[in-house]
Amino acid sequence: MKILIIEDEPRVASFIKEGLEEKEYETSVAYDGITGEKAALGEAVDLVILDLIIPGKDGIEVCKSVKAARPDLPVLMLTALSTTVDKVHGFDAGADDYLVKPFDFPELLARIRSLLKRSRTAPHQPESLRVADLELDLRRKVALRGGRIIELSAKEFALLEYFMRNAGRVVTRADISEKAWDITYDTGTNIVEVYVNILRKKIDRDFETKLIHTRIGLGYIFTDS
Repeated sequence: MKILIIEDEPRVASFIKEGLEEKEYETSVAYDGITGEKAALGEAVDLVILDLIIPGKDGIEVCKSVKAARPDLPVLMLTALSTTVDKVHGFDAGADDYLVKPFDFPELLARIRSLLKRSRTAPHQPESLRVADLELDLRRKVALRGGRIIELSAKEFALLEYFMRNAGRVVTRADISEKAWDITYDTGTNIVEVYVNILRKKIDRDFETKLIHTRIGLGYIFTDS
């Protein structure tokens, strides 16, 4: 498996590169966003480790470009910024996971293994899901309610898909974080609540029948009843 590291700090890039090569991963390094984007789109890489703040072109823009061309390529974003807003920006750009600096190498390795496993073992899926008048086209990555297209980011789409696959049962915030997004649940941020509220505005606000319901102290349930 080949991993592309896009990181402008030589010591950090070297630390990651040496650690991964000890685990028998093949690696390459780019020290700016423009070079990194070209490498991600032009080389046969299996995963990208992407720093958020890099010269030439920042990590958000690189991630958007890479995901537009290669949506199935896992991107693990690294950054010293750890607020909920920063994470939302990263996920909206298409990042599959988010690791805050400084980090322990075993944690980085665990995230990489999880992302690679998920990309290799993605199961066969039906072409669409439906609850009430809401339809999720999994092939075209489009949500429609009442015949109207609803624009969703990658993270919002994953959340809605998880809700619809688990319609009628209560799911916790940890369930959403770990099973919908495949990231470790962080009790220190309200990122799950932020995304649920965004999704509510998009799929429920303009419709009489509400689909996302809060179960106080438990989590959420997706149902039209």
